[in-house]
Amino acid sequence: MRKQKTLSAIFSVFKYAMLIMAALVALIPVCVCVLTAFKTTEEYNNTSVLDLPESFLNFENFTEAFRVANMMRGFLNTALVLVVVLTASVFIGAMLAYVLNRFKFKGNGLIQNLFMFAALIPGIATQVTVYQIMYSLGLINHLYGYMIVLMGTDIISIYIFLQFFENLPVSLDESAIVDGSTYFGVFFKILFPLLKPAIVTSLVLKGVGVYNEYYMANLYLQKDELKTISTALYKFTGPYGNQYNYICAGVLITIIPIFILFLIFQKQVYGGMAAGAVKG
Repeated sequence: MRKQKTLSAIFSVFKYAMLIMAALVALIPVCVCVLTAFKTTEEYNNTSVLDLPESFLNFENFTEAFRVANMMRGFLNTALVLVVVLTASVFIGAMLAYVLNRFKFKGNGLIQNLFMFAALIPGIATQVTVYQIMYSLGLINHLYGYMIVLMGTDIISIYIFLQFFENLPVSLDESAIVDGSTYFGVFFKILFPLLKPAIVTSLVLKGVGVYNEYYMANLYLQKDELKTISTALYKFTGPYGNQYNYICAGVLITIIPIFILFLIFQKQVYGGMAAGAVKG
């Protein structure tokens, strides 16, 4: 009995130690970013990253980052990309999942396995080929070309919708078809409204990925007027050093919109993620 209590105490200490360590790993970079954002260039060069700034009322870095990096243009470009890509991804993923789940044909299983295989391939491993295709089609330095690339890499959403379709009875389709509905009517009028939890889950996962996407935005959108919010802060990097106080200020600015949206829709976010976890 005493041995069991000792093991339980050791396990508890280890558990809480790991939780504290994980919390520190997650929070220290955020704290450093916040502290650095309020430091002047002289302060940043002469103090430790964990030293407090002289004043938390110094917003010069924020205004300078917003102006020099043209972050308003970055926000507008990102908002446009988000609306188009998320809308298209939801409809494409849901319709593909509908076809693969409801219609049994030769090669159905092979197609699903190919999607899984494609999901296992690192995206950066295919960028040489994708870049050549984009260049040949004249899609580089165009927002619509960047949107097409993002729409074509949404395999996870397809599997999310597939899992939800598994839990929607086929009798719904059959009843609607008996009443004279077409397959399009079955999908858009009956099944699609029932996919709300899957849609929320897909929007959350895809939206965060698109908002934070840097590599392809930097590769395919090289003109200043096409910069997204993730690449706008590239203005403060250079061969002679990086202006991290401005970069950190810009990072905090980019967090504000997504943080506000999260506070507004947190109930739907948690509900969609939980539903996505238990379905299937």
